[in-house]
Amino acid sequence: MATPLKLVFCGTPRFAVPTLEALLAAGHEIALVVSQPDRPVGRGQQLTAPPVKQSALAAGLAVTQPEKIRNNAALHAQLEAIAPDAIVVVAYGRIIPPWMLALPRLGCINLHASLLPKYRGAAPIQWAVAMGDAFTGNTTMLLEEGLDTGPILLQQTVEIAPEQTAVDLFDLLAKAGAPLVVETLAGLAAGTLHPQPQNHSFATFAPLLDREDGRMDFAARTAIELKNRWRGFHPWPGAFTVLDGKKLIVHRMEVATPSAIAASSLAAPDPAVPGQLRMQSHRLFVACAEETWLELLELQLEGKKRLPAAEFLRGTPIASGARLGAPIQ
Repeated sequence: MATPLKLVFCGTPRFAVPTLEALLAAGHEIALVVSQPDRPVGRGQQLTAPPVKQSALAAGLAVTQPEKIRNNAALHAQLEAIAPDAIVVVAYGRIIPPWMLALPRLGCINLHASLLPKYRGAAPIQWAVAMGDAFTGNTTMLLEEGLDTGPILLQQTVEIAPEQTAVDLFDLLAKAGAPLVVETLAGLAAGTLHPQPQNHSFATFAPLLDREDGRMDFAARTAIELKNRWRGFHPWPGAFTVLDGKKLIVHRMEVATPSAIAASSLAAPDPAVPGQLRMQSHRLFVACAEETWLELLELQLEGKKRLPAAEFLRGTPIASGARLGAPIQ
């Protein structure tokens, strides 16, 4: 067993919990857990502790929840008194200030859910799925002042299955990343692991998601691109468009195969305009870029219930030639 280290752990959401648990199981001393403050959750806006805090308290660990950390003299003094060997940061949600980066002898170790330098930023899992990548992974790195620019310690690759959503991948990466952090700390403590600088010329970015990322652009994107974005942006911001001036959420969709298109009325002599709807045997299809088609399987019109396509069509009159999205100018 590797030599136990004295650690400070910084994390907030469920993604960080497996790493906290793995560090405890490996025998390390977690002297302090730093998490974001409790926040209102749900319709009732009930003040709720973040998952990392809940896990830490269940394990009998000390927890602090500062609103700000950059110029927090009390936190600075507290961490100096602890004198941790390393600070482990997993989805904490705050930028680690220079004073904190310089404090532990082994540095601040971060688990990032991508194969850096690809997908630096706040939403690497969502964007990897949305871009249709076949694989992604985890990276442990030494934090520095730049956004996910620090030298790489260890990496692991995780396959993205064709039907997986970002939610599915969150759980896989969280569980896979936990032992990677334990291995990283062991290597650093033993002096056998040496940081490698990132090749910044290959960097790509994964910005925080915006509501508009869920808007379906049938003219600019093919059916597979729209399906991938739904997989990446599920459950929020999801996938939505406009039908007769009302918001239409698409909860489930599938790419229409070339054979299905050839055997149906979708392959009409006159190509459909992107966004145009066609109905066939209680099924609903929409034309996308490059003459591709999506089948809309489950929909929800503004102010209405979520319905399977056949039931939606029975209760929603759709005019011939109707088109989703912005009207033709």
